[in-house]
Amino acid sequence: MSERKTKLEKIRAFVDKMPSLSTTVSKVLEICSRTDTSPNDLNKVISLDPVLTGQVLKLINSAYYSLVNKVTSLTRAIIMLGLNTVKNLALSTAVIRCVGQAKKSKALPIKDFWAHSIGVGVMAKLLAAERGLPLAEREEYFVAGLLHDLGKIPFGDEYIEVLAQAKNEQLPLIHLEKQCLEIDHEEVGEMIASNWRLNPVITDAICHHHSPEQAAPEHQALVATVALADFYICLFDIGYAGNRYPDEEQLPTLLAMCDLEWSAVVGLSGLVDEEIQKAEIFLQV
Repeated sequence: MSERKTKLEKIRAFVDKMPSLSTTVSKVLEICSRTDTSPNDLNKVISLDPVLTGQVLKLINSAYYSLVNKVTSLTRAIIMLGLNTVKNLALSTAVIRCVGQAKKSKALPIKDFWAHSIGVGVMAKLLAAERGLPLAEREEYFVAGLLHDLGKIPFGDEYIEVLAQAKNEQLPLIHLEKQCLEIDHEEVGEMIASNWRLNPVITDAICHHHSPEQAAPEHQALVATVALADFYICLFDIGYAGNRYPDEEQLPTLLAMCDLEWSAVVGLSGLVDEEIQKAEIFLQV
């Protein structure tokens, strides 16, 4: 059996053992994928899960949303924020919990990994606003950014060497994954996304954030925005997910795909730090 095949099987076994998303979250995702879903349908499913209800209400009343009045009813929360946002809140908290239970990688300290992921989520959301996207769509960008690097979680101790080499040779991490492991985190991410039945656009962000042009045409703008956010967060060392030297040759393509100037991206730096602090509530629910 080839070395790549052996490694893939080991990773596949790890992915299969990862905790699955709770039945409530799976049901939430299923309900929200229908076109005729009402706030009441979503309320019925979430209210059966007291933990999730508590998490959603805690997030809604946090600085992340900066609402003037406290929201105590789930139905009101769903009406105020919209189905999509509540769906994304449920998904984010569930994934963070599952990854926490899955393992603490020696190679990637989980705290730094989530700091990076939240940074990318926040930046993707800010870039979506910069691109003029309506408020209702921006949360999807946050979640796509938050989850983009999930494929790094299943790598074991062999990853320590790859990360060290990426740092020493000042090369993009994904190039060294392919070179040293013959498997990259986008490929592993696809296994997780498929196990968890994540929607096509989040899956594309996980599988193609290093090559947005390979995503489905209708998802390319979102995936390129996540890729640009990732580039920024890696470049400015926010959190740590192993990629200190993002591929600079890709930058002009990403900016063109997002229809943004680099000066506009860098101009968000003050806001990014502020928003990251607010978004840290996701790790505390």
